Amino acid sequence: MITTQATRGAAPVPVVPPPVRPAAAKRRRAWDEVPRWQIYLPLGVYLLFTLIPFYWILLFAVRPTGSTSLVPWPMTGEHFEKVWTERSFATFFQNSLITGIAVLVMTTVVALAGGYALARFDFRLKKGFMLALLCSQFVPGALLLVPLFEIFAGLQMINSLVSVIIAETVFQLPLSMILISGFIRNVPYSLEEAAWVDGCNRFSAFRIVVLPLLRPGLVAVGSFAFVHAWNHFLFALMFLNNQDKQTIPVGLNTLMGADSVDLGALAAGGVIAAVPVVIVFAFIQKWLITGFSAGAVKG
Repeated sequence: MITTQATRGAAPVPVVPPPVRPAAAKRRRAWDEVPRWQIYLPLGVYLLFTLIPFYWILLFAVRPTGSTSLVPWPMTGEHFEKVWTERSFATFFQNSLITGIAVLVMTTVVALAGGYALARFDFRLKKGFMLALLCSQFVPGALLLVPLFEIFAGLQMINSLVSVIIAETVFQLPLSMILISGFIRNVPYSLEEAAWVDGCNRFSAFRIVVLPLLRPGLVAVGSFAFVHAWNHFLFALMFLNNQDKQTIPVGLNTLMGADSVDLGALAAGGVIAAVPVVIVFAFIQKWLITGFSAGAVKG
């Protein structure tokens, strides 16, 4: 402490040095002093450019045929009725739903088993196997359409939803296994050991202790698998021939003719295709954000 004397015989007056402001506090103060319009203006412009395409497709879907108004009034449901009944979108929707749910379940179950093996066991060529999983993500699915078609044709699985489900699951598994293994590594191994001491076997300890903690990760992996299977176009186009077996992406392609495009029907089909995905993400948003952040924290 530094002291000084103001006058002769006066008591020493303590002089406290000014506090040193941490760098984080300085940055926080500088951020707080930024005008709000400099933050909200770029965000508003980005939001505008993001929402305009959605408004445009919704406008064409509910606007009467021949109308050029930028306001969807009066609204009509003729385009939705047309694609749902005349263009067999009810069948496309059902096939996409079956495919998406089946891919979600199969991908989650297999990735859970493989991810646990990668996270908890050491075996020969483990690093090489992980490298192969990573490298498989660089191979586009279009390169494997011909060999997959030959395999499914030999197994008499062409024009069956099973072929699409297997292909989608196989292409989703590498990334899903890597993600699940990362989530499992964040669960302390001591929790499983404590369950073994209490009399549980490995499967029971995994089911009782580890599996409930993996819920955010499973939601993230399952949602990605479902959305990818719902939106994927190539496999359904190649492996499904009959109209009653096709999915929504292929059904949307049938609405575009060689000479003309029914914009109202195409927009209505796009809304039908987007609504289930939006609803799913609205319900799982909390779990999805938790799942994304779980792999970023070392625990």
